[in-house]
Amino acid sequence: MAVKMSRKMWVIAAIVVVAVGATVGVTLSDSPTDPANPPDSTLSVITWNDTTLSTFEGTPVVLNFWSISCVYCRQQLPYLENVALQSEGDLEVVAINTRDTASRIQRFFGDYEPAMTIAVDQNGQAFRDYCLAYDNAGGYIPFTLLVDSEGTVQDKRIGAFASEAQLWDTLNDVLGITAPETA
Repeated sequence: MAVKMSRKMWVIAAIVVVAVGATVGVTLSDSPTDPANPPDSTLSVITWNDTTLSTFEGTPVVLNFWSISCVYCRQQLPYLENVALQSEGDLEVVAINTRDTASRIQRFFGDYEPAMTIAVDQNGQAFRDYCLAYDNAGGYIPFTLLVDSEGTVQDKRIGAFASEAQLWDTLNDVLGITAPETA
């Protein structure tokens, strides 16, 4: 269960993320020799900690690259958030912002604390690496990768899911994860 943070704590968190990102930068491993295995990028996370894809080892991951200025990205965010809320730990949703600052992302979400992990690609290098590794040479967003519990990319989508149902259907087809039953 997520802990609610005050606006002051969010501002402090955003400042810490920006400061750490500016000081340390984004650490990236070399591009994978096996395209099925995603780069293990270290990304600043709005919720205080840095994360890498290997952090979620053993859990399937929806890895989504997005930006506030992208209309289709914003339309898709509620689908991703609902999947994160409903998956009950069977799946991790990581939304990586490719263009905006931590403070702008915080203003965008306001007082709402997402269930999905919101990460910031400070210098865009992780996004470029993933685009090269997974045939998105144009750098289009939204760009979504479905990664199985063993860390292998099983599917990619350039463009938005048309609905939450389409996202669940894809998760079922690719990773065998089904939407929870509703009463």
